[in-house]
Amino acid sequence: MTGAATALYDIPGPRTRRRHRLYGVLATVVILALLAWILYLLFDTGQFTSTKWMPFAYKGIQELLLRGLGNTLKAFAMAAVLSLALGGLLATGRLSEHRPVRWAATVVVEFFRAMPVLVMIFFIFVALKVQPLPALVAGLTFYNGSVLAEVFRSGVNSVERGQREAAFALGMRKTQVMSYVLVPQAVRAMLPAIISQLVVALKDTSLGYLITYEEFLHAGKLIASNLDYDLPFIPVVMVISPIYIGMCMLLSWFAGWVARREQHSPKTEAVEAAPAEPGTLLPGGGAPTAPRP
Repeated sequence: MTGAATALYDIPGPRTRRRHRLYGVLATVVILALLAWILYLLFDTGQFTSTKWMPFAYKGIQELLLRGLGNTLKAFAMAAVLSLALGGLLATGRLSEHRPVRWAATVVVEFFRAMPVLVMIFFIFVALKVQPLPALVAGLTFYNGSVLAEVFRSGVNSVERGQREAAFALGMRKTQVMSYVLVPQAVRAMLPAIISQLVVALKDTSLGYLITYEEFLHAGKLIASNLDYDLPFIPVVMVISPIYIGMCMLLSWFAGWVARREQHSPKTEAVEAAPAEPGTLLPGGGAPTAPRP
């Protein structure tokens, strides 16, 4: 709590506050000096010349970038939906009471988690002769789905055991316990890990350019390797990188928005319990009395 001592630290004194301000000023100076040095190198190597930035003024180049961005978002949307579905299916298998189902799901999860994404994409594209988009989506789905399966399983197992036992005591079946008790409580704990894995899937769509899929990075590579514009590699990076960062930040914002809605949802809000009142404790119809002497 601001302005008050806690169990972890005391309120900083005047000398400590002056020292912290000094550290802040020194860190700011170092960061500004680093930025100035980077800008100097960029200007010194001619990265801001009109020739290198001229391609972005042409309509054809803009359409190429927009088409690549659209292809990236399309591959990500397909991979995200399929990964969530596959993760849920494999997590259900990992949580199954039937040993063969549990073992089979475990083998699939561990295999695809250990397999590099690029190897899977190349295998599907080259060996199975699949088109670039399905090959990219399949590789991303198998890897991210197996990781999300472990996220789902850990989230469900993190719910207090008493919740499961109380639900079974009320006569619920296992499917009802999972759907109405465990999963709604586990979602809030799993949400940060789910979004982090979806961000990984979004960034891994850039591997599509290795199998000639015309995604965003592939479009940037075509522009950066153009000799007519003096190989504008750094300008392309300066244009593409903020867009990737912005999409990842948008996913994080969406996760925060969902978490805030979950906190205010009637299904997850705490319900005030009525105060305890004396009632009939014995089947005789009256409250218990002390034994007569």
